[in-house]
Amino acid sequence: MNNTTCPQVSLDFTGRFLPPVYILVFIVGLVANGWGLKSLLHNWKKLKIINVFVFNLGLADILYLLTLPFLVVYHFMDRKWIFGEAFCKITRFCFNLNLYGSIGFLTCISVYRYLAIVHPVKMMGRITVTHSVIISVMVWLLVSVQSLPDMFFTKTYRNNTEKCFVTTDKAHVEEYLKYNLGWTLTGFCIPFLITLGCYGHMAVVLWTLKRTDKVLRQRSLKLLLTLILLFSVCYIPYHVFRNLNLWSRVLTKQRICHKWYNGVYIARQISRALVCLNSAFNPLVYLHGHEDVPAQLRQQLQQVRQMFNHCFLSNHSRRPLARTVDEL
Repeated sequence: MNNTTCPQVSLDFTGRFLPPVYILVFIVGLVANGWGLKSLLHNWKKLKIINVFVFNLGLADILYLLTLPFLVVYHFMDRKWIFGEAFCKITRFCFNLNLYGSIGFLTCISVYRYLAIVHPVKMMGRITVTHSVIISVMVWLLVSVQSLPDMFFTKTYRNNTEKCFVTTDKAHVEEYLKYNLGWTLTGFCIPFLITLGCYGHMAVVLWTLKRTDKVLRQRSLKLLLTLILLFSVCYIPYHVFRNLNLWSRVLTKQRICHKWYNGVYIARQISRALVCLNSAFNPLVYLHGHEDVPAQLRQQLQQVRQMFNHCFLSNHSRRPLARTVDEL
């Protein structure tokens, strides 16, 4: 450590790494979430409590996915933002709505699953679709209130090229770190602990009670593994390295230098790609959270297989006839 001017962190990694990830997530996420939302809307009259949360989860993903083409253009133009400061803030706001909305709705799904399996008699008839709609509106409002202060921080500046900051500029980084620590606690840590507690207790109940329906047990355990995957791969690294990167920027501003700054920056960019993947991974929740989608998926795959077999058999049956005509 020294008190001289710190060396600049290399920013080249971001421009090479993030655009391909954004393009992949945009294509996969849009197709997967579009199919999932279509399945939900197709059975809207049979909409059940947990499906309301799954539907809102898909909306949060679509909202973010539609901003990815603009971010791809931004990085392809060597991080020159040409869409104005207002749209920069809207883009970052949509990302935060997606991130913390996803965490919020996954937490709601976890709590509902927990109550339905661990306390089925007590909760029978007490939670309705109307309740789940009200809870969903409250989640959107809470996430919006948590994300709103982020829009008041500086997001752009002009220095030959115009940037669109994910966090804020150098002048306000200390205030942003304090805000981000509180945001991490309320938006991520508390929901994560609630989810962990619900599924931890539920896993014990599912394994100890032999009378539990086998299909319900398998579906719930698969959903548990999906949520563990989402939190472990997408959410935990992002929050850890975002706060570490902000802290390194504060120390750099104070001319306190450490060798690990560049490594933290690279890890931060990788974690941004991983958290972006949540929009592609979230559709896995459709398979284990929505009660009708697995059957629909199997039915559609069977139809595709039957269509393929029909085309194959038709072509095969026409080949002898074609040879006979040629021989004539």
